Amino acid sequence: MESEHSIQKKIELALSQHQCHVFRANVGKIRTPDGRFFTTGLPSGYPDLHGFRNVDGKMFYIEVKTKTGKLRDDQIAFHNMLMSYNIIHGVARSVKDALMIVDGGLCGYGYD
Repeated sequence: MESEHSIQKKIELALSQHQCHVFRANVGKIRTPDGRFFTTGLPSGYPDLHGFRNVDGKMFYIEVKTKTGKLRDDQIAFHNMLMSYNIIHGVARSVKDALMIVDGGLCGYGYD
């Protein structure tokens, strides 16, 4: 089975070649030299990729998952917030999914 990282890289490339600007959200924790943990500034559940369509400036958010990958509770909570504002977003398990979400202006694709 293809890894989430591999799928994400393919989606980034495809969207950037498809008249979109796309950015990867780096999240996680690291230990500082003095032993404390540092967490990135993005909220819990923030999708893997975000960007905008060059044609109209509409923002989009893409959560990347493998074929069998499961959504976490914090990812579902972030999805609910995006739904409340009718923001383009969805779960992409392939390049085809990501292009369909962005081109179609879909809100919440793959979260059910």
